[in-house]
Amino acid sequence: MRASTHNLFEEPLVPVRWTPGAAGPCPERVGLRELLLRSGDISAVAVSDPPAHAAILRILYALTARVTGLDVAGSGDWAERRLDILDAGQLPVDGIDAYVSRTWHRFFVFDPEGGRPWMQDARLAEQCDPDKSAGVNKLIVTRPAGNTHAWFRHGSDARPDRPTVADAVLNLLVWHYYGPSGRCSAREVNGVKTASASAGPLRTALSYHPEGANLLETLLAGLVEPPRAVRREDDLCPWEWDELPDPEALPSAPAGPCARLTACSQHALLLVPDVDDPGRVADAFITWAYRSGRIPRDDDYLIWQISQQGNRYPRPADSRRALWRDLDALLLQEPTGTTQPKRPRVFAYAGEVSDYLRVRALGFEQEGQAKDIQFVDATTPPVLGFAEKRAEEEEHATAPAIGRLRQLGELYGRRLDRAIRRAWTQYTDDAKADADTWAFEAAARYWPGAELEFWDRFRHLGSPAGSEEADFDAGAARTAFLGLALAAYTSVTASVTRTQRGAKAVSQARIELFGGTRKKSKAPTAP
Repeated sequence: MRASTHNLFEEPLVPVRWTPGAAGPCPERVGLRELLLRSGDISAVAVSDPPAHAAILRILYALTARVTGLDVAGSGDWAERRLDILDAGQLPVDGIDAYVSRTWHRFFVFDPEGGRPWMQDARLAEQCDPDKSAGVNKLIVTRPAGNTHAWFRHGSDARPDRPTVADAVLNLLVWHYYGPSGRCSAREVNGVKTASASAGPLRTALSYHPEGANLLETLLAGLVEPPRAVRREDDLCPWEWDELPDPEALPSAPAGPCARLTACSQHALLLVPDVDDPGRVADAFITWAYRSGRIPRDDDYLIWQISQQGNRYPRPADSRRALWRDLDALLLQEPTGTTQPKRPRVFAYAGEVSDYLRVRALGFEQEGQAKDIQFVDATTPPVLGFAEKRAEEEEHATAPAIGRLRQLGELYGRRLDRAIRRAWTQYTDDAKADADTWAFEAAARYWPGAELEFWDRFRHLGSPAGSEEADFDAGAARTAFLGLALAAYTSVTASVTRTQRGAKAVSQARIELFGGTRKKSKAPTAP
């Protein structure tokens, strides 16, 4: 018999922060129904793990589109309909009640009657070996599993701590979006057993989300206007499918924004309830969803760029890279750069909701296969009011002020790295000497200061981000970033300047901070 406490419309799944003065009870976690109904009273989703946060936002975008009718372009003006909902101060109650009533039976975490547990494949109970399940340590991405090192906690696969249903569901989503490629648990379909999965749609990527004063603004700002050709009955979320997909067939391309948000997983999972404690999960199956083929990788919340080979790929998550270095690629319609970055499509629509939206970057620094490195989570001040809207109208082709400011900060960061490495090589008199220790220390000293300098100058840009007004002083910005690089260089190299060889190496390499030695052009030969 189904336990009503495990229906995710009611199950306290999502941790939230409430706005000051929110009326009524304010629990730390809420179910999806209460979250939608009270989105105007909720400040933000408070999921601590960035990949889980990015995943649940995509689920919430799809639900918001469904309950508001913004999942299709409709007969009227889509943008006006969205603003009408914003002016009402809450998502439509009738729309929420109707959608919950229609899909209630598909939102159970466990479905022992052989039905459709939410975002899971009940067929795995028969298609996978129950003695070789993945286990809950593998399911929870922050835990060590198998022979991996224990960084944050100790654990045992033989006697694992059983996670709560809420934690298990959030990690289930992480697997759907960020799951690795390569070997997984074997799955047997039609007599053929295989154990290889493709990477999840967000693996290695950093996603960017507009964030408003409350969750209502955040969810509405996160919607993208669907093309006119999109039909609701074709653009389905996994819990809306009549039947589970054939794992031996090639996966279908998503038919619209809701499917693109929720139905691009390359993994299949099944949670096993704890018979002794109904509030916990005892085991998990994790395997491949499709034997061959891959769902086309696309997403409206990623910066897409072009590799040297001409391939389109999302900007990867990098825990060492501060968010301000991506700002012009987020705000400008035509950002500069050799990789030809294209800003996330969501920002073409987000600014219509509010001029005071922040940008939240969420991701997981990973390798394409099994290696996970570090979470990435960063937020800007309210910046979307600076979004460039006049780039195509400008008569001159000079870089926008915000782009030039970012370029200067990165320029002196690169020069500092070259100078430090050259100084170390000359000091050790070994071209193969590893200068990473010095380089990492110099970066740790330079980049935080460069970030503060960037935001300080950004706040003083009095005009939109495409104009070349006198309030942007490129010379002063160049001097400021150079000063930060010089200070970092001097501090890191100070320990070797007490020797003649060290002082000489440091002095000679310092020129790299100013652009290096210019090569003399050869004089033209006489005819």
